[in-house]
Amino acid sequence: MDTITKMLRIEDVAAKLNVSQKSVRRYIHSGKLKSNKIGGVHRIEESELQHFINLSLHEVEPKEVVKSSTRKSTKTDIVNWIDISDEWENIKPNKFSSADLFCGAGGMAKGFEMAGFNQVAGLDWFKEAGMTYRHNFEHPLIEGDITSTEVKKQFIDTVKNKLKGKDLTVLSGGFPCQGFSMSGSRIVEDPRNSLYKDMLEIINELRPQYIVAENVKGLRSMLKGKVEDKIKRDIKELGYEVNVTVLNSADYYVPQKRERIIFIANRIEKNNYHPSPLLEEGSYITTREAISDLITVEDNKDINHIRTKHKEEMKIRLAAVPEGKSLYDNYSDSWKKCPWNEASCTIKENHGGVNIHPIEPRVITVREMARLQSFPDDFIFKGAKGKQMVQIGNAVPPLLAKAIALGIKKSIEEK
Repeated sequence: MDTITKMLRIEDVAAKLNVSQKSVRRYIHSGKLKSNKIGGVHRIEESELQHFINLSLHEVEPKEVVKSSTRKSTKTDIVNWIDISDEWENIKPNKFSSADLFCGAGGMAKGFEMAGFNQVAGLDWFKEAGMTYRHNFEHPLIEGDITSTEVKKQFIDTVKNKLKGKDLTVLSGGFPCQGFSMSGSRIVEDPRNSLYKDMLEIINELRPQYIVAENVKGLRSMLKGKVEDKIKRDIKELGYEVNVTVLNSADYYVPQKRERIIFIANRIEKNNYHPSPLLEEGSYITTREAISDLITVEDNKDINHIRTKHKEEMKIRLAAVPEGKSLYDNYSDSWKKCPWNEASCTIKENHGGVNIHPIEPRVITVREMARLQSFPDDFIFKGAKGKQMVQIGNAVPPLLAKAIALGIKKSIEEK
């Protein structure tokens, strides 16, 4: 028998052990389960799996319990992982609906659209992002301040009119959260946090079946974890069960290591599924794979590919920056050079600074930023170049959103 036929995939091992694929990867990385890499992908011999079962099965962690990836936190996340690999390349339109608060240019909306969902509306105040959103989607955008009673009503009415009496399947939103503070032992909210409360009001009015809330990983450590606990408690008080963990975009074919905390909640007595990783470190999509072909593409405004014109002195300084390091010590999160043969560092726009190209002595273009965020090339950004970069830096990577959407689809369809 051919040796290859004796090799098991990670998903095969996960099924045999009745654990998540992420657990299997942890066993491999810890050395408990021996594997061979074939074409950059782990394969496990049946004899090695049997050896693992005989010696270590009593050490297997419950599949729903994982430690938080936040070093400062002692939280343990209760996570239901779901394998979405069987549907990743076989997307068909479905009957499920989605709408997006704080939608920006539409990264979340694009991802849900890629997963076959029917996006019915978006809401945001950012003028240039609205120009981009309207150019790339056919469904309506409500442009305005979410704190306005009129704007909230317009969004709610638009969603209800689109659905004609049916439930909204998913409402998503990447809400601002800088307005939490402490007064003694009590969490209080200042006026900056009204946006979060407005989101809760819309949830309570629309009663979507599922909620997806996205935020920066740093939220986990805010007020020593109390902010995260409050958010879960607030959503639960609206009648939803909540699960939360941190997802790395690179695990889902995004050529960028971008970690985000993802809350998933539902009110219809289903499991809240987070998507199991599709890739593992060592097989991530690299910066080179994502943008190397654009080096030979001439400047073209129509595809958002216009190189920044730097002075010679600046070019010398940019060329000297090591990969993964920043041009300025006091701006560690901007002016950072992307690694060429790894997934990119987190893409940002900060005080006019964006990521540095690994090969050419310049910052990356808008199209290169979009590629590293997993936006397709036919997704065109509008507004001045600086505003386009802000839109991309703030966006949810569409492929991460697609993975989240497929997990929710599996939750709905599960009997």
